[in-house]
Amino acid sequence: MAVLADPSLSQAVLIGTASYLHLEPLPAVEANLIDLAQELCDPTVWGLPVQHCTVVADPQGASAMLDPVHQAAEEATDTLFVYYAGHGMRDVDSADLFLGLGGSREGFGYTAVGYQHLRGALRTARARRKVVVLDCCFSGRAARTLAGADQVLAAQAAVDGAYVLTASPRDRVALSPDGERNTAFTAELLRILRHGVPDGPDLLDLDTLYRVLRERLRSKNRPAPQRSQENGVGALPLARNKAAPARSRTRAQPPVLATEVRAAAVATGLNIARMLRAEGNSRDALPVLRLALQEQPPGDQGNLLAVQLELSEMLAETGQIAEAITVLESAFTQVHKAYGPEAVLVCRRLADLLQESGNHIQACEVLKHALDLCDGAASGP
Repeated sequence: MAVLADPSLSQAVLIGTASYLHLEPLPAVEANLIDLAQELCDPTVWGLPVQHCTVVADPQGASAMLDPVHQAAEEATDTLFVYYAGHGMRDVDSADLFLGLGGSREGFGYTAVGYQHLRGALRTARARRKVVVLDCCFSGRAARTLAGADQVLAAQAAVDGAYVLTASPRDRVALSPDGERNTAFTAELLRILRHGVPDGPDLLDLDTLYRVLRERLRSKNRPAPQRSQENGVGALPLARNKAAPARSRTRAQPPVLATEVRAAAVATGLNIARMLRAEGNSRDALPVLRLALQEQPPGDQGNLLAVQLELSEMLAETGQIAEAITVLESAFTQVHKAYGPEAVLVCRRLADLLQESGNHIQACEVLKHALDLCDGAASGP
């Protein structure tokens, strides 16, 4: 019987470069990251915990792009899902694939990140199953080189023991149609996740996703995706089929509770706020985090603490120290009884803000409590 990939043991890294100095901008890539993170974390689709879904928007260098992949590769034991959207390119003197950065220049592979480095991170992953999705475009000489040879990209992108799905578009128009929110390839992928596949199985495996993507993109006269797989990874169910009959869905999965829907909304809000913050847009990120804090369902302490820490840090950065302290004091009441990295982090940040605001005695009390926690953990059984 097919079983959905375990989200609690899986990790996703979503990478996208939308802004470029020397290449055409791809504004739809930013929407791709937001929308795909939302679907992967939606409990009615896959249910990936928000802390297991890392969004890397407009990385400024190879380390910014690849470090999150290496981290996820160390943590995931079931499935590792890596997605890249942006300009893909070929070096003038080689057939190697490169993933674009903001400062990349056409024909100069050394200004981008070699796909071989991403492939190296995946090869060392602990996950039993690895999934790579490349929504890349090609321009100029690269487009002409690949014309009529889409299979070359899929073959080059192959990773041992992984399922690699490539959009393989030939030009910018095919990748990012004017006036559309998402790129052509990712838009179809999102439609499948959001609406399902009529007459399809209860759980959508990778091969089914590929087959439907290929049919739909071809019907719109857009470049057909390619794939490469090993060890039967294509049979891996990655998402629930929302178009499956209600009776089948009830058999295949427990009913979705209101708390689960609220948890998905919080996860999405946290991802969006982090992306806005990474772009320097704290003004818009703050109300998103405040809303996420209000919608936090009971019992989901992991996401609640993540929202509180993110919100308090942004409030402090914008000079709203009093509100930041209030948020951290609320977090402190949740973690003060048990030792753990979260408790220590909350205590440290709260003490720093109290000291900054002149409340030195309170800051000392918080730090003393953190020391007591550490001593208690050290002397425990």
